[in-house]
Amino acid sequence: MKKLETREDIELLVNKFYDKVAKDETIGFFFNDVAKVKWANHLPKMYSFWETLLFGQVSYKGNPMAMHFPVNEKVAIEKRHFEHWIKLWTETVEENFMGEMAETAIYKATNIANLMGYKMEMARR
Repeated sequence: MKKLETREDIELLVNKFYDKVAKDETIGFFFNDVAKVKWANHLPKMYSFWETLLFGQVSYKGNPMAMHFPVNEKVAIEKRHFEHWIKLWTETVEENFMGEMAETAIYKATNIANLMGYKMEMARR
């Protein structure tokens, strides 16, 4: 097992994670059917997002929260969906990486999932 240290590591992690997501019975439909994600566009944004979050390399510009509201309006993204997302993320990190930055990736993703879950719920009220 190796440490999570480079942009290439992030690309590997993100690719493996979204491979799982795209095939997942619980949340895959959000990406494939509701948002109709164009993976060739989405994945590079996620590489930059995680590079910015983990390594402080400010390569991501955007508002990830805003991208989820239109999906949430079509089909409710519920707390259980975010819990499943974090389960897949955690599994993927732990299958591929170890060390402090891997733990940080799980910690930050958990915080993001909790915040997004809360905001999506509030938007539906």
